[in-house]
Amino acid sequence: MTSSNKKRWFKLQIIQYSYVLVLLFTLNPNLWADVEKTYSPSVAADYPQHVYFGDTHLHTNLSFDAYRRDNQTLKLGLADAYQFARGETVRLNNGMAARLHRPLDFLVIADHAENVGVMRGLEQSDPLLLSTEVGKRWYQKFQAQDDVNTYIWKTFGPEPPIVRNEAFRQSIWEEVTANADKYNDPGKFTAFIGFEWTPIITSETGGGNAHLHRVVLFEDNATRANQVLPFSLYDSQDPEDLWTYLERYEHNTGGKVLAISHNGNLSYGKMFAVEDSKGNPLSKEYAKTRSRWEPLYEATQTKGDSETHPTVSPKDEFADFERWFGNRKQKIDEQRIYEYARPALKLGLQQQAKLGINPFKFGMIGSTDGHSAISAVEEDNYLGVLSSLEPGPDRIENPLGWKINAAGYAAVWAEENTRESLFAAMKRKEVYATTGPRMTVRFFGGWEYDINDAIRPDLAKIGYSKGVPMGGDLTNAPKGKTPNFLIRAVKDPDGANLDRVQVIKGWRDKNGALHEKIYNVALSDGRKENRKGKVKPVGNTVDIKDASYTNSIGDPELAVVWKDPDFNKNELAFYYVRVLEIPTPRWTAYDAKYYDLKNIPKEIPMITQERAYTSPIWYEP
Repeated sequence: MTSSNKKRWFKLQIIQYSYVLVLLFTLNPNLWADVEKTYSPSVAADYPQHVYFGDTHLHTNLSFDAYRRDNQTLKLGLADAYQFARGETVRLNNGMAARLHRPLDFLVIADHAENVGVMRGLEQSDPLLLSTEVGKRWYQKFQAQDDVNTYIWKTFGPEPPIVRNEAFRQSIWEEVTANADKYNDPGKFTAFIGFEWTPIITSETGGGNAHLHRVVLFEDNATRANQVLPFSLYDSQDPEDLWTYLERYEHNTGGKVLAISHNGNLSYGKMFAVEDSKGNPLSKEYAKTRSRWEPLYEATQTKGDSETHPTVSPKDEFADFERWFGNRKQKIDEQRIYEYARPALKLGLQQQAKLGINPFKFGMIGSTDGHSAISAVEEDNYLGVLSSLEPGPDRIENPLGWKINAAGYAAVWAEENTRESLFAAMKRKEVYATTGPRMTVRFFGGWEYDINDAIRPDLAKIGYSKGVPMGGDLTNAPKGKTPNFLIRAVKDPDGANLDRVQVIKGWRDKNGALHEKIYNVALSDGRKENRKGKVKPVGNTVDIKDASYTNSIGDPELAVVWKDPDFNKNELAFYYVRVLEIPTPRWTAYDAKYYDLKNIPKEIPMITQERAYTSPIWYEP
């Protein structure tokens, strides 16, 4: 056979085999499934296998209230914040070198929309700023070295001075969005575009202003985000108008955006009120709109922990944790049920029964609300919430000082570290809050989990295949079935052992009354509840003087399948997990040791018990 004949023969063979293969796959489509099969399990995994830790709420020197505090001018800006979050070394205002022990996976710089960039612009004599009436007046005060606090806080007043130069505002916003795009590195580090909407409402009960703040987070790049300017309190102080802004952004740009509420503990009973901003009872449309645009709540941060409070959860022995009321001069106990996450989740059930939609159906995250461009919340590396509260021998005695909570971070279960994947996880609420430690927490709900599933190495695969993850819904209980929950918590690899895992349940009974109950579902060191449901404390290894502890108590991992013993298939309910570490030194103890502080007032806590809160799983009949 000649060379040319061989080539023709091979071509004919290929064509014949191709026809045969097409015929086989046409007659038997299932053969394609065999082609798609792979020996490698990870290829076929269609669920999130990674948890990413980050901060969704950080301010830089573009925020007017961060730029200068207590005669300290914040030098750190956008680039410094991103570089620090990515694990690079930066210099603090006081000249100290600072670095994270481990980089963050993502960051949202959320500078206040209100007069953003104005304070820095005054120092730089920005010509656009000086072309405005407010800019000229403030510049004169700035040059005269007047106390900045005499006019800066008027930004939040009833008749705030506003810089309305659109060119100046656009230039600052484009600087923000360009830096986010610059530092965004898909697969390695995610930089989201964002800002904070900061309305301040005067409290009817007197004594202070109600905080109804929201962080606005875009999935998109600068090209899309630059089509709008940040929405500020000067546009409106009503959340309903913010949601309209978000809806218009998505409609006009094809982009994606969400809002994260925070600091309910400083809202004077308004964050989760059952009236709208006009004082009317919540409507179905309000509930639908809020639940769409606000899928997350920041449950822990520097200005206090907002999971719950002793007055609304009196049977919860761990409720009295990092409470801080800031500038609240008057506190009314009746307001607290409208301020904290747990009672708000219960109120959501009440409103769902009334309206058919739950307005307070949110997942929980933590973040810092740092105003120093530094996202660092480790107790032994706490670098301060303000430039005036950077490490130093006097910061404990500052009026804010020791009351500040070194917290927190957001943990997100996602397929990959990208804007798209993390944003999707936030929307579906597959997230949890941590006060700082990077604990790994899985939480699934379903009807068919087996007790041995908790000890399986492929726990996550089982969790997704038999049920729903945190942030999900269980509906219409099958006949004779009780929901069971698959839970695994693993300690921070560089942190403390675990004390316990608890399930917090809230429900609405047939009479409309709201309830909550705490279940100790997994206890370390082989401990058991006694007949009264009490548990022996895990112990305490903290050496305050040395600012140290040991992992000689507690467990590195706790896993369990738990079934609700009090389930009623006709009752609306939610469940979330709280994980507690063993006691460890608080940042104040590390300060005391480093600066050799003496005669520290007894009211200053030196020990903390770090924790994590998952997003709930809801049950609906």
